[in-house]
Amino acid sequence: MSPHGGVTRNTLRRQISGALRDEVLAGRLPSGKEFTVKQIAEQYGVSATPVREALFDLASQGLLVSDEHRGFQVRAFSAEDYRSIVQARSVIVEGVFSGCHPITVRGEAMVSVRRRASEAARAAKGGDLDVLIGYDLRFWRELSAFLGNPNISDFLATLRVQGWVFLVHRLRTSAERNRLLWLDHEALADAVTSGDRTRVLAMLRGYYAREQEWAERLLAMERIATDGY
Repeated sequence: MSPHGGVTRNTLRRQISGALRDEVLAGRLPSGKEFTVKQIAEQYGVSATPVREALFDLASQGLLVSDEHRGFQVRAFSAEDYRSIVQARSVIVEGVFSGCHPITVRGEAMVSVRRRASEAARAAKGGDLDVLIGYDLRFWRELSAFLGNPNISDFLATLRVQGWVFLVHRLRTSAERNRLLWLDHEALADAVTSGDRTRVLAMLRGYYAREQEWAERLLAMERIATDGY
């Protein structure tokens, strides 16, 4: 394969992976939806190879379940899954910000983070979930880059996408949606910019405590629906 062909295939792989992730987040590919490599390749008018690679990328991120005989299926996250996601994120962030590693903001990078924060906060206040999710994911991805550890940043990004996959469909139909959406992106960006570790940690602890509380509520509701008590 030529170098140009390799670049094209990798670009297609990323584009298809991103497009399918957006479809899952938007609910156009709902939980339990099954499809094959051939179906997706025909949908996008591309060869099977980059599609197969993109689907396995999403499976490795926990968004799809792969079945040798039936193709792929959009993963259905339970309230228990969501609770585990929130716990994992909070433990990692607590460990990072409680340690001695300084919060380092390099150059003009914070300008982009602040822009993401502003747009995410505006979308949250307006209840626009589709816009919010896009900016929220970019905000946390760019913010976590300041930790200086790409493995932690990648893992946190994966957990955040999984969390949104679980949340978004419930938020769309929840009467409490506006109350549940987090509005403090800009305040957190300010705290990080100032290097105020105590304030950053307090905000993050409050954020994850609220998320954990909602996870417990949803888990209790799920148990009642399943077991009747």
